[in-house]
Amino acid sequence: MSGWEGLLHGLSVAVTPENLLFALIGTIVGTLIGVLPGIGPALTIALLLPMTYGLEPAAAFIMFAGIYYGAMYGGSTTAILLKTPGESGSVITAIDGNKMARKGRGAAALATAAIGSFIAGTIATLLLAFFAPWMVEVAIKLGAQDYFALMVVAFLTVSALVGSSPVRGLVSMALGLTVGLVGLDFQSGQQRLTFGQVSLLDGIDTVVLIVALFAMGEVLYVAAHQTTSRFDIMPVRKGKRWMSREDWRRAWRPWLRGTSIGFPLGVIPAGGSEIPTFLSYTLERKLSKRREEFGHGAIEGVAGPEAANNANAAGTLVPLLTLGIPTSATAAVILVAFQQYGIQPGPQLLDTQSALVWGLIASLLIANVILLGLNLPLIGLWVKILKIPKPYLFAGIMVFALLGTYAVNGSAFDVGVLLFFGVAGYLMRRFGFPVSPMIVGAILGPLAEVQLRRALDIAGGDVTTLVSTPFTIVVYLTLAAVLLGGFLMRRSARNDTLPAAAHDDEVPDVRESSHR
Repeated sequence: MSGWEGLLHGLSVAVTPENLLFALIGTIVGTLIGVLPGIGPALTIALLLPMTYGLEPAAAFIMFAGIYYGAMYGGSTTAILLKTPGESGSVITAIDGNKMARKGRGAAALATAAIGSFIAGTIATLLLAFFAPWMVEVAIKLGAQDYFALMVVAFLTVSALVGSSPVRGLVSMALGLTVGLVGLDFQSGQQRLTFGQVSLLDGIDTVVLIVALFAMGEVLYVAAHQTTSRFDIMPVRKGKRWMSREDWRRAWRPWLRGTSIGFPLGVIPAGGSEIPTFLSYTLERKLSKRREEFGHGAIEGVAGPEAANNANAAGTLVPLLTLGIPTSATAAVILVAFQQYGIQPGPQLLDTQSALVWGLIASLLIANVILLGLNLPLIGLWVKILKIPKPYLFAGIMVFALLGTYAVNGSAFDVGVLLFFGVAGYLMRRFGFPVSPMIVGAILGPLAEVQLRRALDIAGGDVTTLVSTPFTIVVYLTLAAVLLGGFLMRRSARNDTLPAAAHDDEVPDVRESSHR
């Protein structure tokens, strides 16, 4: 099925009244989650998973798609008005967006982010629709060693390029791989790391792990380090909410350039949204004739990175849907959601679950339209939500996490696991260890083990089979280039942006990109 045929088929699935309602619910919830600092789409989808078991898969994933895109939109509001991005994809937006708000141009900054997100999200979703069938044709020809090579790429890019330290990222990944080993060995039936606990024979539930690391860890971190009970909101002055003609003239090229950077770096993968947003900002600064404005409220510094951020979000769905490989925390949670319905993403997914996949892709287009309508006229409403006192907000998250965890299997043991990994999540945040690599390692580790054992069994234990095909050689060479290029780009981007942003204010604080 071609891209156009697939989109038309998907629209016939997504535009039913019931599915449109779920798309609306998802976009509202996603925007709300994006506005609130410290929460992200991965946590939200994980919390809602137990409550969607009675839904049809298409309805549930259409709602998840709305949450995914909605959180991208809402995150810009927090970055601009609070200068507190919840994940690294919004760090650059916070620099110039917040400066625009301080100069009384917060409404223009929010409009730039919303319109840029709409344009980038729409273009990237269309690229996803046309790129996915071609990717499937390639994936069908791959062997076990090829899939293992792709998973190694996902492991190393996510762990080495996310967060402030590659070493911490690799340690976090190792912890996730260890968690993935818990339970019965699928070949020998031997118990691994169960410590005599019968409840661990089936392994650690990934939904419980995600909720623990994100929700519990975040609540404990905020409770231990908060200095005020309320968010310090930058007021949006009344006046024109729309961009001026000059703003449009300066923003449309960065929107397109940001999209062209974000989407391919989501497909590769390149370690999340941090690199494409930094790269977009650096490119816009070098191309601009008003370099002196960067770090002081340049509209290009909002337009480009926001477009790159949202295009990157769509790009991460390509390897997830066509190869079954998650390259971000949210993609990993969506993979778990597929597995909860007994569906394994991969090359056969477009054939066996065509209505579900194309309905999901089409719903991204619908969510984009809904979000544009929600964000521009309702900015004041989203800002009021930030007036909720932090103790009430995070106490509600804690209760919701506990109830959701118990609802997964109806097990008090899972609640104990939640508390254990919640403390672990707090300690990881406290000492600067990113959470995303651990999540990806725990979910993707068992799948990588299957492919590794399959490749070695076919080759009679010869380890050279892991680099025996042209595809694996190209993949490993690309991995080396991505790691080297990623470090160089991020270092160059930070050298360019951080001094400019620090002239009269500090760089926005962000812990890590765990919520993507």
